[in-house]
Amino acid sequence: MRRSRTASVVILFGTVAFVSTAGAFGACGGDRGAASAANGDTTGTVAARTPTFRFEVVQSYPHDPKAFTQGLVWHEDRMFESTGQVGSSNIREVELNTGRVIRQQDLEAPHFGEGIVLLGDKLIQITWTTGKAFVYDWKTFKRTGEFTYDGEGWGLTTDGSAIIMSNGTSAIVWRDPATFAVQKTITVTDHGTPVSQLNELEWVKGEIWANIWQSEQIARIDPATGNVTGWIDLKGILPSMDRTGNEDVMNGIAYDAVRDRLFVTGKLWSKLYEITLKQRS
Repeated sequence: MRRSRTASVVILFGTVAFVSTAGAFGACGGDRGAASAANGDTTGTVAARTPTFRFEVVQSYPHDPKAFTQGLVWHEDRMFESTGQVGSSNIREVELNTGRVIRQQDLEAPHFGEGIVLLGDKLIQITWTTGKAFVYDWKTFKRTGEFTYDGEGWGLTTDGSAIIMSNGTSAIVWRDPATFAVQKTITVTDHGTPVSQLNELEWVKGEIWANIWQSEQIARIDPATGNVTGWIDLKGILPSMDRTGNEDVMNGIAYDAVRDRLFVTGKLWSKLYEITLKQRS
């Protein structure tokens, strides 16, 4: 079975001092050699570099090392996750403190499960290449409908009214939650350079946060313009002592807006982390 898609992303760093940060997810400070996407580097001038943030681990939790994580959502004090791979894709509710799977709904072949989002009474799960979005009652996991769409499906989130979707390119698409029709599309750029490989998404305090596939970076994106306003560098978050050699790439962002908590994990990782951000030294 496929462990990772056959593409790559190059992230280039520079070094600049931060000016300031405001709280855990506060205003961007000033230290970033801006990330390039698939098409090349951004301008090298200090003034133009995009701010970068490092992390501090608040707490670590067990995570199913067999879960090929594609989507992660915190909703009504519960953690929901979607997993990939044909024949083993599913949606699940997970107990945060233990990593125990409370309930699970499998996704039949030939579908490869991707991101999920919860909006109203619906949990929506997209698929990688089969062009299907499946709709479930999030309280029962009973399938209640489906949508079709063109192209690949990677990540999902919501601004509270629309479904927001990535497809592995530099595009982010807003969709009608009732019909899945495209409402608008933005291109994500860092100082004019398209940022591709946008994967799992999360809406955090008015920003879209996106895992960059095959990297340990999260892009903070202005949803009005598509501009990258900051980078979160999670390099080394899974320490060597917790690695077995079976782990795949970082993927999975969930935000608890009520308690202002941020969670991240990866495909086949044994740990899920609650983190806070700090300025780069």
